[in-house]
Amino acid sequence: MTTKGEKRIVSEEDKIFAKNFNIMDHPDIPTGLPPHLQLQRTRVLCKNDAPIHTASVTYSGAYNAVGVDNSVKLENFSENFKVDVIQLSKDGMELTFDMIGIDAAIANAFRRILLAEVFLVILVLQFPTMAFEKVFIANNTSIVQDEVLAQRMGLVPIAADPKLFEYLSENDQPNEKNTIVFKLHAKCAKGEGRKKVLTKELIWLPKGSELVKESGDSNSKPKTYTSFSRSQKESFPEFADNPISPSYPDILIAKLGPGQEIELEAHAVKGIGKTHAKWSPVATAWYRMLPEVILLGEVEDEDAERLVKACPENVFDIEDMGNGRKRATVARPRDCTLCRQCVRPNYGEEVNKGVEEKEWIENVSLRRVKNHFIFKIESTGSLPPDVLFTEAVKILEDKCERVIANLS
Repeated sequence: MTTKGEKRIVSEEDKIFAKNFNIMDHPDIPTGLPPHLQLQRTRVLCKNDAPIHTASVTYSGAYNAVGVDNSVKLENFSENFKVDVIQLSKDGMELTFDMIGIDAAIANAFRRILLAEVFLVILVLQFPTMAFEKVFIANNTSIVQDEVLAQRMGLVPIAADPKLFEYLSENDQPNEKNTIVFKLHAKCAKGEGRKKVLTKELIWLPKGSELVKESGDSNSKPKTYTSFSRSQKESFPEFADNPISPSYPDILIAKLGPGQEIELEAHAVKGIGKTHAKWSPVATAWYRMLPEVILLGEVEDEDAERLVKACPENVFDIEDMGNGRKRATVARPRDCTLCRQCVRPNYGEEVNKGVEEKEWIENVSLRRVKNHFIFKIESTGSLPPDVLFTEAVKILEDKCERVIANLS
Protein backbone atom coordinates (compact mmCIF):
# COMPACT_ATOMS: atom_id res chain seq x y z
CA MET A 1 0.00 0.00 0.00
CA THR A 2 1.30 3.47 -0.88
CA THR A 3 0.38 6.83 0.58
CA LYS A 4 -0.21 10.01 -1.37
CA GLY A 5 3.00 11.36 -2.89
CA GLU A 6 4.86 8.06 -2.68
CA LYS A 7 6.03 6.28 -5.81
CA ARG A 8 5.31 2.59 -6.19
CA ILE A 9 8.32 0.50 -7.07
CA VAL A 10 7.58 -1.98 -9.89
CA SER A 11 9.46 -5.21 -9.47
CA GLU A 12 10.83 -7.38 -12.25
CA GLU A 13 8.16 -9.96 -11.51
CA ASP A 14 5.46 -7.33 -12.06
CA LYS A 15 7.04 -6.35 -15.37
CA ILE A 16 7.15 -9.98 -16.55
CA PHE A 17 3.55 -10.53 -15.43
CA ALA A 18 2.35 -7.39 -17.24
CA LYS A 19 4.20 -8.41 -20.38
CA ASN A 20 2.69 -11.89 -20.49
CA PHE A 21 -0.76 -10.93 -19.24
CA ASN A 22 -3.67 -11.80 -21.51
CA ILE A 23 -7.19 -11.04 -20.41
CA MET A 24 -8.44 -14.01 -22.44
CA ASP A 25 -6.46 -16.37 -20.18
CA HIS A 26 -8.60 -15.44 -17.20
CA PRO A 27 -10.97 -18.32 -16.36
CA ASP A 28 -13.96 -16.03 -15.83
CA ILE A 29 -13.65 -14.37 -19.26
CA PRO A 30 -16.05 -15.99 -21.82
CA THR A 31 -14.36 -17.33 -24.95
CA GLY A 32 -15.59 -17.02 -28.53
CA LEU A 33 -17.80 -14.38 -30.05
CA PRO A 34 -20.73 -12.88 -28.18
CA PRO A 35 -24.04 -14.35 -29.40
CA HIS A 36 -25.08 -11.23 -31.30
CA LEU A 37 -21.75 -11.06 -33.19
CA GLN A 38 -21.84 -14.78 -33.94
CA LEU A 39 -25.33 -14.33 -35.37
CA GLN A 40 -24.17 -11.46 -37.59
CA ARG A 41 -21.15 -13.48 -38.71
CA THR A 42 -23.01 -16.68 -39.67
CA ARG A 43 -26.54 -15.60 -40.57
CA VAL A 44 -28.40 -13.21 -42.84
CA LEU A 45 -31.33 -11.78 -40.89
CA CYS A 46 -34.42 -11.28 -43.03
CA LYS A 47 -36.58 -8.46 -41.71
CA ASN A 48 -40.02 -7.63 -43.06
CA ASP A 49 -38.57 -4.85 -45.25
CA ALA A 50 -35.08 -6.06 -46.25
CA PRO A 51 -32.33 -8.48 -45.18
CA ILE A 52 -29.45 -7.27 -43.00
CA HIS A 53 -25.92 -8.53 -42.26
CA THR A 54 -25.63 -9.79 -45.83
CA ALA A 55 -21.87 -9.22 -46.16
CA SER A 56 -19.33 -11.86 -45.20
CA VAL A 57 -16.51 -10.90 -42.84
CA THR A 58 -13.30 -11.85 -44.66
CA TYR A 59 -10.73 -9.82 -42.68
CA SER A 60 -8.56 -12.26 -40.70
CA GLY A 61 -8.12 -9.91 -37.73
CA ALA A 62 -11.76 -8.87 -37.46
CA TYR A 63 -12.26 -10.57 -34.07
CA ASN A 64 -8.76 -10.46 -32.58
CA ALA A 65 -10.03 -8.36 -29.68
CA VAL A 66 -12.11 -11.29 -28.43
CA GLY A 67 -9.54 -13.95 -29.24
CA VAL A 68 -11.23 -15.41 -32.32
CA ASP A 69 -9.11 -16.27 -35.37
CA ASN A 70 -11.05 -15.36 -38.53
CA SER A 71 -8.30 -16.25 -40.99
CA VAL A 72 -8.93 -18.72 -43.84
CA LYS A 73 -6.98 -21.92 -43.31
CA LEU A 74 -6.85 -24.95 -45.55
CA GLU A 75 -7.12 -27.32 -42.58
CA ASN A 76 -10.33 -25.69 -41.36
CA PHE A 77 -11.78 -25.66 -44.88
CA SER A 78 -11.02 -29.37 -45.36
CA GLU A 79 -12.72 -30.24 -42.06
CA ASN A 80 -15.83 -28.11 -42.57
CA PHE A 81 -16.50 -28.44 -46.30
CA LYS A 82 -18.82 -31.18 -47.50
CA VAL A 83 -21.31 -31.90 -50.25
CA ASP A 84 -24.57 -33.72 -49.46
CA VAL A 85 -26.72 -34.99 -52.32
CA ILE A 86 -30.36 -34.27 -51.49
CA GLN A 87 -32.31 -35.38 -54.53
CA LEU A 88 -31.85 -36.76 -58.05
CA SER A 89 -34.88 -36.57 -60.31
CA LYS A 90 -36.37 -39.75 -61.76
CA ASP A 91 -35.11 -38.96 -65.26
CA GLY A 92 -31.65 -38.18 -63.86
CA MET A 93 -31.56 -34.69 -65.35
CA GLU A 94 -31.94 -32.60 -62.16
CA LEU A 95 -29.59 -32.79 -59.20
CA THR A 96 -30.11 -31.01 -55.86
CA PHE A 97 -27.30 -30.99 -53.32
CA ASP A 98 -26.01 -29.00 -50.34
CA MET A 99 -22.60 -27.30 -50.35
CA ILE A 100 -21.59 -26.62 -46.76
CA GLY A 101 -18.61 -24.68 -45.46
CA ILE A 102 -17.90 -22.37 -48.40
CA ASP A 103 -18.24 -18.68 -49.15
CA ALA A 104 -20.79 -17.28 -51.58
CA ALA A 105 -17.98 -16.36 -54.01
CA ILE A 106 -17.00 -20.03 -54.44
CA ALA A 107 -20.61 -21.13 -54.88
CA ASN A 108 -21.05 -18.44 -57.51
CA ALA A 109 -17.85 -19.57 -59.25
CA PHE A 110 -19.34 -23.04 -59.71
CA ARG A 111 -22.56 -21.55 -61.04
CA ARG A 112 -20.80 -19.34 -63.55
CA ILE A 113 -18.51 -22.12 -64.70
CA LEU A 114 -21.55 -24.26 -65.37
CA LEU A 115 -23.33 -21.48 -67.25
CA ALA A 116 -20.21 -20.25 -69.11
CA GLU A 117 -20.43 -16.75 -67.70
CA VAL A 118 -17.70 -14.32 -66.66
CA PHE A 119 -16.22 -14.59 -63.16
CA LEU A 120 -13.10 -12.43 -62.63
CA VAL A 121 -11.65 -13.90 -65.83
CA ILE A 122 -13.42 -15.65 -68.70
CA LEU A 123 -14.62 -18.96 -67.29
CA VAL A 124 -15.94 -20.84 -70.31
CA LEU A 125 -18.01 -23.93 -70.35
CA GLN A 126 -15.57 -26.64 -71.39
CA PHE A 127 -17.87 -29.66 -71.48
CA PRO A 128 -18.16 -30.69 -75.16
CA THR A 129 -21.51 -31.93 -76.44
CA MET A 130 -23.09 -32.79 -79.77
CA ALA A 131 -25.49 -30.26 -81.31
CA PHE A 132 -26.89 -29.48 -84.77
CA GLU A 133 -24.56 -27.13 -86.60
CA LYS A 134 -25.96 -27.33 -90.16
CA VAL A 135 -29.56 -27.76 -91.23
CA PHE A 136 -30.24 -28.49 -94.92
CA ILE A 137 -33.88 -27.67 -95.67
CA ALA A 138 -35.24 -29.40 -98.76
CA ASN A 139 -38.83 -28.25 -98.32
CA ASN A 140 -40.53 -25.97 -95.80
CA THR A 141 -44.05 -24.73 -96.39
CA SER A 142 -44.85 -24.13 -92.71
CA ILE A 143 -45.26 -20.68 -91.20
CA VAL A 144 -41.87 -21.08 -89.45
CA GLN A 145 -39.16 -19.34 -91.44
CA ASP A 146 -36.13 -21.38 -92.49
CA GLU A 147 -33.67 -19.54 -90.22
CA VAL A 148 -36.01 -19.84 -87.21
CA LEU A 149 -36.51 -23.53 -87.91
CA ALA A 150 -32.74 -24.05 -88.11
CA GLN A 151 -32.26 -22.19 -84.84
CA ARG A 152 -34.86 -24.37 -83.10
CA MET A 153 -33.18 -27.49 -84.43
CA GLY A 154 -29.84 -26.29 -83.04
CA LEU A 155 -31.24 -26.20 -79.51
CA VAL A 156 -32.45 -29.81 -79.56
CA PRO A 157 -30.22 -31.81 -77.14
CA ILE A 158 -28.79 -35.07 -78.50
CA ALA A 159 -28.18 -38.12 -76.32
CA ALA A 160 -24.74 -39.08 -77.62
CA ASP A 161 -21.48 -39.32 -75.70
CA PRO A 162 -19.23 -36.57 -77.14
CA LYS A 163 -16.10 -38.44 -76.08
CA LEU A 164 -16.73 -40.92 -78.90
CA PHE A 165 -16.55 -38.23 -81.57
CA GLU A 166 -13.87 -35.88 -82.91
CA TYR A 167 -14.07 -32.12 -83.46
CA LEU A 168 -14.86 -31.00 -87.00
CA SER A 169 -12.45 -28.29 -88.13
CA GLU A 170 -12.77 -26.09 -91.20
CA ASN A 171 -10.36 -28.29 -93.15
CA ASP A 172 -12.07 -31.58 -92.23
CA GLN A 173 -14.64 -33.42 -94.27
CA PRO A 174 -17.79 -34.53 -92.41
CA ASN A 175 -17.47 -38.25 -91.75
CA GLU A 176 -18.70 -40.94 -89.38
CA LYS A 177 -16.20 -39.89 -86.67
CA ASN A 178 -17.18 -36.21 -86.40
CA THR A 179 -20.77 -35.84 -87.63
CA ILE A 180 -24.20 -37.24 -86.69
CA VAL A 181 -26.94 -36.94 -89.31
CA PHE A 182 -30.70 -36.88 -88.70
CA LYS A 183 -33.52 -36.45 -91.18
CA LEU A 184 -37.01 -35.08 -90.63
CA HIS A 185 -39.94 -35.43 -92.99
CA ALA A 186 -43.28 -34.36 -91.56
CA LYS A 187 -46.46 -33.60 -93.50
CA CYS A 188 -49.96 -32.59 -92.57
CA ALA A 189 -52.46 -33.90 -95.10
CA LYS A 190 -55.24 -31.69 -96.35
CA GLY A 191 -58.42 -32.10 -94.39
CA GLU A 192 -56.59 -33.00 -91.16
CA GLY A 193 -56.23 -30.84 -88.08
CA ARG A 194 -53.05 -29.04 -87.12
CA LYS A 195 -50.13 -31.38 -86.52
CA LYS A 196 -47.36 -31.05 -83.94
CA VAL A 197 -43.89 -31.94 -85.18
CA LEU A 198 -41.93 -33.39 -82.24
CA THR A 199 -38.32 -34.50 -81.86
CA LYS A 200 -39.36 -38.16 -81.83
CA GLU A 201 -39.86 -37.82 -85.61
CA LEU A 202 -36.14 -37.18 -86.13
CA ILE A 203 -34.61 -40.28 -87.73
CA TRP A 204 -30.93 -41.08 -87.26
CA LEU A 205 -29.00 -41.83 -90.48
CA PRO A 206 -26.03 -44.02 -89.44
CA LYS A 207 -24.77 -44.13 -93.05
CA GLY A 208 -24.65 -40.35 -93.38
CA SER A 209 -26.45 -37.80 -95.50
CA GLU A 210 -28.99 -38.83 -98.11
CA LEU A 211 -29.32 -35.39 -99.74
CA VAL A 212 -27.52 -35.27 -103.06
CA LYS A 213 -24.98 -32.46 -103.26
CA GLU A 214 -23.60 -33.22 -106.71
CA SER A 215 -24.80 -35.77 -109.21
CA GLY A 216 -21.91 -37.82 -110.51
CA ASP A 217 -21.58 -39.61 -113.83
CA SER A 218 -23.13 -42.96 -114.56
CA ASN A 219 -20.16 -44.84 -113.07
CA SER A 220 -19.77 -42.85 -109.82
CA LYS A 221 -21.91 -42.51 -106.73
CA PRO A 222 -23.70 -39.16 -106.28
CA LYS A 223 -21.98 -36.93 -103.71
CA THR A 224 -23.85 -36.10 -100.54
CA TYR A 225 -23.09 -33.60 -97.76
CA THR A 226 -21.04 -36.21 -95.83
CA SER A 227 -18.43 -38.78 -96.76
CA PHE A 228 -19.13 -41.74 -94.50
CA SER A 229 -16.89 -44.67 -95.35
CA ARG A 230 -18.85 -47.03 -93.09
CA SER A 231 -21.97 -47.03 -90.98
CA GLN A 232 -21.78 -45.52 -87.51
CA LYS A 233 -23.36 -48.71 -86.18
CA GLU A 234 -20.19 -50.48 -87.29
CA SER A 235 -17.83 -47.71 -86.15
CA PHE A 236 -19.46 -47.42 -82.73
CA PRO A 237 -20.73 -50.76 -81.37
CA GLU A 238 -22.38 -48.78 -78.54
CA PHE A 239 -25.03 -47.58 -80.98
CA ALA A 240 -25.83 -50.96 -82.53
CA ASP A 241 -28.54 -51.77 -79.97
CA ASN A 242 -28.98 -48.21 -78.67
CA PRO A 243 -29.56 -45.85 -81.62
CA ILE A 244 -28.65 -42.18 -81.29
CA SER A 245 -31.70 -40.03 -80.61
CA PRO A 246 -32.71 -36.65 -79.14
CA SER A 247 -32.55 -36.54 -75.35
CA TYR A 248 -36.29 -35.87 -75.13
CA PRO A 249 -38.83 -37.21 -77.67
CA ASP A 250 -41.56 -34.63 -77.02
CA ILE A 251 -39.81 -31.31 -77.76
CA LEU A 252 -41.97 -29.23 -80.10
CA ILE A 253 -40.17 -28.25 -83.34
CA ALA A 254 -43.05 -26.74 -85.31
CA LYS A 255 -46.78 -26.93 -85.99
CA LEU A 256 -48.11 -27.78 -89.43
CA GLY A 257 -51.43 -26.77 -90.91
CA PRO A 258 -53.30 -28.76 -93.56
CA GLY A 259 -51.15 -29.18 -96.67
CA GLN A 260 -47.94 -27.94 -95.02
CA GLU A 261 -44.72 -29.95 -95.03
CA ILE A 262 -41.18 -29.91 -93.61
CA GLU A 263 -38.33 -31.95 -95.07
CA LEU A 264 -34.79 -31.41 -93.86
CA GLU A 265 -31.50 -32.92 -92.78
CA ALA A 266 -29.70 -31.83 -89.61
CA HIS A 267 -25.99 -32.45 -89.07
CA ALA A 268 -24.67 -32.47 -85.49
CA VAL A 269 -21.03 -31.86 -84.60
CA LYS A 270 -18.99 -31.61 -81.40
CA GLY A 271 -18.54 -28.22 -79.71
CA ILE A 272 -18.40 -26.30 -76.42
CA GLY A 273 -20.59 -23.66 -74.83
CA LYS A 274 -18.00 -20.92 -75.42
CA THR A 275 -18.74 -21.13 -79.14
CA HIS A 276 -22.53 -21.25 -78.88
CA ALA A 277 -25.15 -21.88 -76.21
CA LYS A 278 -26.52 -24.85 -78.16
CA TRP A 279 -23.46 -26.84 -77.08
CA SER A 280 -24.05 -26.06 -73.42
CA PRO A 281 -25.11 -29.23 -71.54
CA VAL A 282 -26.50 -27.16 -68.65
CA ALA A 283 -30.08 -25.93 -68.85
CA THR A 284 -29.67 -23.89 -65.68
CA ALA A 285 -27.69 -23.88 -62.45
CA TRP A 286 -28.66 -21.87 -59.38
CA TYR A 287 -28.19 -21.79 -55.64
CA ARG A 288 -29.67 -20.20 -52.54
CA MET A 289 -28.68 -19.99 -48.91
CA LEU A 290 -30.19 -22.54 -46.55
CA PRO A 291 -33.32 -21.03 -44.94
CA GLU A 292 -33.58 -21.05 -41.17
CA VAL A 293 -36.98 -20.34 -39.63
CA ILE A 294 -37.04 -19.83 -35.85
CA LEU A 295 -40.08 -19.36 -33.62
CA LEU A 296 -39.05 -16.89 -30.93
CA GLY A 297 -42.09 -17.61 -28.78
CA GLU A 298 -45.05 -19.90 -28.44
CA VAL A 299 -47.62 -19.37 -31.21
CA GLU A 300 -50.76 -21.15 -30.08
CA ASP A 301 -54.41 -21.78 -30.90
CA GLU A 302 -55.93 -19.24 -33.32
CA ASP A 303 -52.62 -17.50 -33.91
CA ALA A 304 -51.04 -20.86 -34.83
CA GLU A 305 -53.78 -21.56 -37.36
CA ARG A 306 -53.37 -18.10 -38.87
CA LEU A 307 -49.60 -18.60 -39.14
CA VAL A 308 -49.97 -21.95 -40.91
CA LYS A 309 -52.58 -20.50 -43.26
CA ALA A 310 -50.45 -17.41 -44.02
CA CYS A 311 -47.43 -19.38 -45.32
CA PRO A 312 -47.89 -20.23 -49.03
CA GLU A 313 -45.12 -22.88 -48.92
CA ASN A 314 -46.53 -24.85 -45.94
CA VAL A 315 -43.40 -24.34 -43.85
CA PHE A 316 -45.37 -24.54 -40.58
CA ASP A 317 -47.47 -27.30 -39.05
CA ILE A 318 -49.78 -27.46 -36.03
CA GLU A 319 -48.89 -29.70 -33.10
CA ASP A 320 -51.64 -30.96 -30.79
CA MET A 321 -50.63 -30.18 -27.18
CA GLY A 322 -53.64 -31.89 -25.58
CA ASN A 323 -56.49 -30.37 -23.63
CA GLY A 324 -57.59 -28.54 -26.76
CA ARG A 325 -54.32 -26.60 -27.08
CA LYS A 326 -52.54 -26.25 -30.40
CA ARG A 327 -49.04 -24.97 -31.12
CA ALA A 328 -47.31 -23.94 -34.35
CA THR A 329 -44.07 -25.73 -35.28
CA VAL A 330 -41.51 -25.30 -38.06
CA ALA A 331 -41.86 -28.48 -40.15
CA ARG A 332 -40.25 -27.70 -43.53
CA PRO A 333 -37.78 -24.80 -43.25
CA ARG A 334 -35.99 -25.74 -46.53
CA ASP A 335 -39.16 -24.86 -48.46
CA CYS A 336 -39.10 -21.24 -47.26
CA THR A 337 -38.86 -18.81 -50.20
CA LEU A 338 -38.49 -15.67 -48.05
CA CYS A 339 -41.88 -14.25 -49.01
CA ARG A 340 -41.93 -12.71 -45.48
CA GLN A 341 -45.67 -13.28 -45.17
CA CYS A 342 -45.13 -14.78 -41.70
CA VAL A 343 -43.45 -11.62 -40.37
CA ARG A 344 -45.79 -9.01 -41.84
CA PRO A 345 -48.26 -7.23 -39.54
CA ASN A 346 -51.19 -9.60 -38.96
CA TYR A 347 -49.60 -12.03 -41.46
CA GLY A 348 -50.56 -9.72 -44.32
CA GLU A 349 -54.28 -9.83 -43.53
CA GLU A 350 -56.38 -6.69 -43.76
CA VAL A 351 -57.43 -5.31 -40.40
CA ASN A 352 -60.65 -3.42 -39.75
CA LYS A 353 -60.39 0.17 -38.61
CA GLY A 354 -59.97 0.57 -34.90
CA VAL A 355 -58.37 -2.88 -34.48
CA GLU A 356 -54.75 -2.88 -33.36
CA GLU A 357 -52.29 -4.50 -35.78
CA LYS A 358 -49.97 -7.16 -34.37
CA GLU A 359 -46.30 -7.25 -35.32
CA TRP A 360 -45.68 -10.99 -35.80
CA ILE A 361 -42.00 -10.38 -36.48
CA GLU A 362 -41.58 -10.65 -32.72
CA ASN A 363 -42.62 -14.32 -32.92
CA VAL A 364 -40.88 -15.45 -36.13
CA SER A 365 -37.25 -14.98 -37.17
CA LEU A 366 -36.25 -15.60 -40.79
CA ARG A 367 -32.59 -16.27 -41.40
CA ARG A 368 -30.19 -17.59 -44.02
CA VAL A 369 -27.06 -19.62 -43.22
CA LYS A 370 -24.15 -17.84 -44.90
CA ASN A 371 -21.95 -20.88 -45.53
CA HIS A 372 -24.65 -23.41 -46.45
CA PHE A 373 -25.95 -23.37 -50.03
CA ILE A 374 -28.69 -25.39 -51.67
CA PHE A 375 -27.44 -25.97 -55.22
CA LYS A 376 -29.45 -27.25 -58.17
CA ILE A 377 -28.20 -28.27 -61.61
CA GLU A 378 -30.55 -29.01 -64.50
CA SER A 379 -29.04 -30.80 -67.49
CA THR A 380 -30.26 -30.51 -71.06
CA GLY A 381 -29.91 -34.28 -71.37
CA SER A 382 -26.52 -34.46 -73.09
CA LEU A 383 -24.64 -35.22 -69.86
CA PRO A 384 -25.94 -36.16 -66.38
CA PRO A 385 -25.77 -33.37 -63.75
CA ASP A 386 -23.36 -35.26 -61.47
CA VAL A 387 -20.84 -35.41 -64.34
CA LEU A 388 -21.33 -31.70 -64.98
CA PHE A 389 -20.57 -30.81 -61.37
CA THR A 390 -17.48 -33.07 -61.32
CA GLU A 391 -16.19 -31.39 -64.45
CA ALA A 392 -16.88 -27.95 -62.97
CA VAL A 393 -14.72 -28.84 -59.95
CA LYS A 394 -11.90 -29.90 -62.28
CA ILE A 395 -12.14 -26.66 -64.25
CA LEU A 396 -12.06 -24.53 -61.09
CA GLU A 397 -9.08 -26.51 -59.80
CA ASP A 398 -7.23 -26.02 -63.08
CA LYS A 399 -7.85 -22.27 -63.04
CA CYS A 400 -6.66 -21.98 -59.44
CA GLU A 401 -3.46 -23.82 -60.35
CA ARG A 402 -2.86 -21.42 -63.25
CA VAL A 403 -3.38 -18.40 -61.00
CA ILE A 404 -0.91 -19.81 -58.43
CA ALA A 405 1.60 -20.56 -61.20
CA ASN A 406 1.34 -17.00 -62.57
CA LEU A 407 1.74 -15.48 -59.10
CA SER A 408 4.80 -17.57 -58.34
